[in-house]
Parts: sequence; structure tokens; C-alpha cells
Amino acid sequence: MNVDAAVAAAAAIAGVCTGVIAMLAFRWSERDQARPTRSSLHTDAVLPPGVDTVLSVLRSSAVVLDEADAVVKASSAAYALGLVRGGKLAVEPMLQMARDTRRDGEIRQVELDLPRRGTGRGDALAVSARVAPLGSRLVLLLVEDLTEARRIEAVRRDFVANVSHELKTPVGALSLLSEAVMDASQDPEAVTRFAGRMQIEATRLTNLVQELIDLSRVQNDDPLEDAEPVPVGELVAEAIDRCRHQAGTKQITMAAGGTADLHVWGNRGQLAAALGNLVENAVNYSPARTRVGIAARRVSAPGGDLIELAVTDQGIGISEKDRERVFERFYRVDPARSRATGGTGLGLSIVKHVVASHGGEVSVWSAEGQGSTFTLRLPEAGAVRDRERDLRERNRPLLGPGDPGADEGEGELDDEVYAAPALPDNPAPAGPSRRALP
Repeated sequence: MNVDAAVAAAAAIAGVCTGVIAMLAFRWSERDQARPTRSSLHTDAVLPPGVDTVLSVLRSSAVVLDEADAVVKASSAAYALGLVRGGKLAVEPMLQMARDTRRDGEIRQVELDLPRRGTGRGDALAVSARVAPLGSRLVLLLVEDLTEARRIEAVRRDFVANVSHELKTPVGALSLLSEAVMDASQDPEAVTRFAGRMQIEATRLTNLVQELIDLSRVQNDDPLEDAEPVPVGELVAEAIDRCRHQAGTKQITMAAGGTADLHVWGNRGQLAAALGNLVENAVNYSPARTRVGIAARRVSAPGGDLIELAVTDQGIGISEKDRERVFERFYRVDPARSRATGGTGLGLSIVKHVVASHGGEVSVWSAEGQGSTFTLRLPEAGAVRDRERDLRERNRPLLGPGDPGADEGEGELDDEVYAAPALPDNPAPAGPSRRALP
């Protein structure tokens, strides 16, 4: 009997202990669940109703601080910019603004330059920070990234300065030449000479204004609104005709080659202007009695076949530091040569915008003293290609293995007539210091 009583007492004590432990575990679990995380620190308990939803749709980076400067709420953009680290606001000027606003309730705004995180570059991140009180204890910080806006403004400012300078040069020359003509009115030979110079400056001014109009058009218009299948062979022929006189004057041979019957989809006028600019540059920057080649081919790409147009010259070449800037507006590798040939510094910029608006890309390979290769890659007009292939298949005669022409390839131009300089697989002439295009 005593044994049974002892067993019952022990069981009762064990049950009480188990109940106490279970209750403590339950309370501890509730406390852990109520503990805030980094992403929702005090959000439900502290933030006024609706504030969390409003902050989630703001484009600005948002940070909410409590009276102890701890981060109550921060958007993912704030973490990405490096504003919040370890649950604290990491930018000291912004933290000081928050403290001042909490003290006097005044809204403050400032623009700051912050170092970029993890880039290793010296350029800064331009931001605009605005601090305002949020209720009686919280402070709201909104940060707007101004880096891209500042870059665009700098580009616009440089563009206006460059346009002003480029317009001032021929206008000033025309003014001086007109005065010279007036002073030499009794000297017919001098008048003729000055009039010829005036004609050159007027032509330069006209070309500059026209290229500014062209650049504005390709930047603002959608070329694919009036898109059509454009035969590549016709674009090449137009580019050669455009530069035939200049090339003939310098005894430069222009050769075209590659795959025949290629088509691209786009605005014919803009594509012709882009390819024409490349060929014109190749002629202008090549010495006399050299060769300029234009080759076209189809290349495979993950998103569909591309048409590659390569323009190769044997000119002065482009240095590595200049290659990074040749597509900038008004940038000239050789300003003296460019002005002597009537160049405006806008041709390659127009090429870049035309190709980009057509969904393509332009690249350059060059070595000083050896020449350059500019390569356009544009989407192929696939429907035209498929239709012409089907038509060819229907009209093609049945040939036996021994019949003439049975083993001949289709779609290739006569190499003897259209052989471009070293352009089948590597558009650049071979040499120990030259690399193949990608």
C-alpha cells in the first residue's frame, strides 16, 4: 500500500513538472514570435496605420527611425543604397538631420554625394535626402537617387556648349571673310579666293545643322513605325556611291563582299545614313592608295540571326583611350583632320543611335597605324529570308550529283569581284598585334 502511494505521489509530481515546463515553453515561444525582425522591426506595434503600405509604393528609398535612432522600417532600396547597416542609419549627415527634426519638428532637405558600395570606383552617388516628423516619436527619411539625372544634365550642358562652339566657328569665319571681301572689292582675284572660302564655311555650317537635325530625329522618332525589309546589298551600294568621289580623289579602292540576299528590318533612310557615315569616315581617315572594305554576313545569336556589316579601312587607327569615346557627340580623334574634311563630330553618334533604335549594336576594333573595323549587328528580317528561301526551293531545278552546278553554293557573291580585304571570318587584316572581332 505504501508502495502504491509512493508511486502515485511521484507520478503527480512528474505531471506538475511537465505542466510547468510546457507552460514556460509556450510563453517563451510567444515571446520569440513577438520579437521583431530586421524587415519588420516594430512595424505592427509602432508605425501608424497605413504608413507601411504608403512606404512600400514610394519610388524613393524610405527609412523610419524611432526616438533612439533605431531603424523601425526601411525599404529594400534603402538597403541597396547602403543607407541602413546593422539596423542603424549608416549616413551620419542624414542621422544628424533626423535628430534635429525630432527635436524641433522642422522638415529638412539636403543633397549629398555618397560613396558607392563595393564598386571600387571613385565616382559618387548623388542623392537628395528629405526628413520629416512622423507622429510624435518617429522620423521619416526619404532619399532620392539623382545620379542619372545629374549625368543627363551634364551631357545636355556639354552638348549645348559644344553646339555653341561648333556653330560659332563657321559663323565667325563667314563674318571675317565677308569683311575681307568688302576690303578687297577692287581685287577680283582676292574676291574670288575669299568667296571660295565662304562657300566652304557655308557648306560646313549647312552640314552641321543637318546632322543636328538628323541626330534629333533618330533620338526622338521610332524608326520601326515605318519599318520595312531593307536589302543589305542596296544599303552597301548607296554607301559606296555616296563616297565614290572622295575615294576617287584619294585613289582609294572600295570593295564590297560577303553573303548575298540579306535583309534587315528597319527604316531604310536611317540605316543608309548610318552605314554611309561609317564608309565616309573610313575614306576620310585613310591615306591615299589604300583599300576600304564592306562585308556582310549572317551570324547566329540566342535571340535570332543577326546581320553583321563590317567596314574595314587601312587608315591611321584609333588609340585605346579614344576608342572609348568615339561615339560621343562632337568627339574627334583628330580634330585637325576632321575639320579639314568637313567633319562635324556627329557622324558616329548618329550611327550609335540608329543601330540602338533598331535593336542592334555597334562595335569598333582598331590599332594605331594599322586601321579600324566598325561592325554593325542588326536583326535579320526573318520573314523575308524564309519567303525567298521557299521561292528558291520551288523554282530550283532537280539536279543530279554529276550535273553542272549541283555542288555550287547558294547565296555567295563572286569572290573575285567582291573580295573585301580579309573579311570572311576576321574583318581585320591578319597580323601579330591584331585580334579577331568577337
